[in-house]
Amino acid sequence: MKIYSFPRGGIHFEDSTVPSRDTSVTAFLPGLSVIPMIQHSGKRASPTVSVGDQVREGMLIGQGQGPGSANIHATVPGRVVRQVFWKTPEGHANDALVIRMEGAFEKLGKREESFSWKGLSSQDLRNIISDYGIVEMEMPGRPVSEMISGFKAGAESLALVVRCVFDDPWLAADYTLCRERLGAVAEGSAITAKAAGANRILFAVSHREQNLGAKLLAEAEQWDLPASLVLVGSRYPQRNRRELELVLRVYEKKENTSLGDLLILNPAALAAVHDAVKFQKPILDRYIAVGGSAVKAPQVIKARIGTRLKEIFAECGGFVGTPKCIASGSPLHGRMVTDLDEPVIKTTTAVFALHNACLGGKQSRGCISCGECRFVCPVGLDPEELYKRSLITGKKGGIGRAGECHGCGCCEVVCPSRLPLSTAIIHYARGED
Repeated sequence: MKIYSFPRGGIHFEDSTVPSRDTSVTAFLPGLSVIPMIQHSGKRASPTVSVGDQVREGMLIGQGQGPGSANIHATVPGRVVRQVFWKTPEGHANDALVIRMEGAFEKLGKREESFSWKGLSSQDLRNIISDYGIVEMEMPGRPVSEMISGFKAGAESLALVVRCVFDDPWLAADYTLCRERLGAVAEGSAITAKAAGANRILFAVSHREQNLGAKLLAEAEQWDLPASLVLVGSRYPQRNRRELELVLRVYEKKENTSLGDLLILNPAALAAVHDAVKFQKPILDRYIAVGGSAVKAPQVIKARIGTRLKEIFAECGGFVGTPKCIASGSPLHGRMVTDLDEPVIKTTTAVFALHNACLGGKQSRGCISCGECRFVCPVGLDPEELYKRSLITGKKGGIGRAGECHGCGCCEVVCPSRLPLSTAIIHYARGED
């Protein structure tokens, strides 16, 4: 099969400190769960319970409020013992309900009753997806029901794209989930396609994972909807929406077909849709890649939402020495973690601890004008020039093509001077300090 890849820039990123993708380990249940009211792209959910209340596993404890907001559910049974407040390193406010686990579980260890979805209307399916707070399971955490509704009004043709593109080794958790829950991902794709009114499913799969793509395609054959496999490159940032859409439009032309609009979702989100519709279950847990040079035994862990990061790292044997960097996401585009009491949330994909600095680091010396940043930029920008302009003009922004940067971080990875190029350019474009 032909491999479709974006034409310029990008990098081949490898990391030996990533956990093995062969299998996952189920984490111990947390004695205290910290359930934030923001696990999505919009406004905080409004708590529906108070300190002292008893809650059940899967019970609604936060009601979504407007666009971008999603419902929040208790992931363990127990009592709400307190409410905590904090600010993220980026200055955003958040709060959470702390639940002490006690009482009986209603989902864990019980035989799951399966519900048929084939007789449900598209609107019924969207309502279920909304009620159970299903989001895209990575930042920024857009509600899936809203992503679907955004296409419904004017789309004559719509393709659901299942994004199994593993251009970053820190996507190990999604790969493991895809293997271990293959049937749920495939059926969740069929459910989502019906909810969205999509007329076909495209499995966009990294060419190195062709066998996984073939298995997904075979699994999807039982659903009454055309499905195709598209092999894409594994050069980062192939997974970014811009680069993925670019190659899918080339595929569309080469195959003489019409895809229409593209609804792009990840395997974790589609498995969550499956659980919500078939088993009436909200998002209770998340597959997470845990690793880094400062972690004793890196693993892919299946952990309950609300489990604190210190417990996640403890599941992996703790730290080897003292980490200089703890972060969530990926070294390419993650964010720093300043408090290990921070919990796993719906959009947590990976956490790592390193002995060396990460995420761009501090400037160690001036730009040497080597041009490496220009060579790897997939958008064709000149990160060196934009970075220097940002230093001169401060937060005025809006100069040149800074707004086209989508923050993939390729330029920062290859910069021998460790300049925070991508970070500075994005702040510059937004007019931020």
